[in-house]
Amino acid sequence: MATASPYWGAPRIHGELLKLGMEISERTVSRLLFKHRKPPSQTWKAFLNNHVQGLVSVDFFTVPTVSFRVLFVFVVLAHQPRRIVHFNVTEHPTAAWTTQRIREAFPDDTAPRYLIRDRDQIYGECFRCRLRDMGITGVLTAPQSPWQNLFAERLMGSI
Repeated sequence: MATASPYWGAPRIHGELLKLGMEISERTVSRLLFKHRKPPSQTWKAFLNNHVQGLVSVDFFTVPTVSFRVLFVFVVLAHQPRRIVHFNVTEHPTAAWTTQRIREAFPDDTAPRYLIRDRDQIYGECFRCRLRDMGITGVLTAPQSPWQNLFAERLMGSI
């Protein structure tokens, strides 16, 4: 019954068996069912190693000035070879401003395949649409996991 209907779970099969007059517990049915194991997906490290040629990271960091103003620095970093592709500074970053920086960083057909970014709200809907139009797949890092964007984080620590 389980092989004929692979999407039926233990409760459904248990009910069908009860209708046929077989007294068996639902726990026994669930134990006897074949466990469908999904193949494991690649780890984050494997993803970075497999796609290093087409990876770019973006991130913001802040710089306090002598006059106590805060400047926001936007950095675009290519993974292979590890180099700064583009950077720019502003006092008031917006999604439109960030979108324009991506246009400047990758003119014509020089766009990478993947762009690693964090979950900052500055990457608004227009930023995501621009990435999609350029053929770039945006890869989000996990919340509060700076190690997933380690090249950009290390660069900011050095600066």
